[in-house]
Amino acid sequence: MPNYLTTASTIMCPHGGQAILFTANAGVLAAGAPVLLETDIHPVVGCPFTVGPKYSPCVRIEWSAGAGQSDINGTPGLLRTSIGQCYSAESAIQGVAVIVNTQPKADSR
Repeated sequence: MPNYLTTASTIMCPHGGQAILFTANAGVLAAGAPVLLETDIHPVVGCPFTVGPKYSPCVRIEWSAGAGQSDINGTPGLLRTSIGQCYSAESAIQGVAVIVNTQPKADSR
């Protein structure tokens, strides 16, 4: 059974910043929370990352590798195995998102 990412999941950048999770999906839930979509972009707050002397925090997470066997209105949902790339304000990739927890079962409303 797939483990879905939802608005109740905890996702962080590799430097400890917290992703703010919201989604355009309102119809498919897992453990009572909306399942995130591959097309969702999540802002990141609290990233302390620096490159040399320059503060360069992760500011957003963009996703790939959503659920291949099912979709939500034509868009793949996100799973524990999905890949979230963390980006700086200058659009530099700064690492892969850390998925802390997921929800196991999806239901539609």
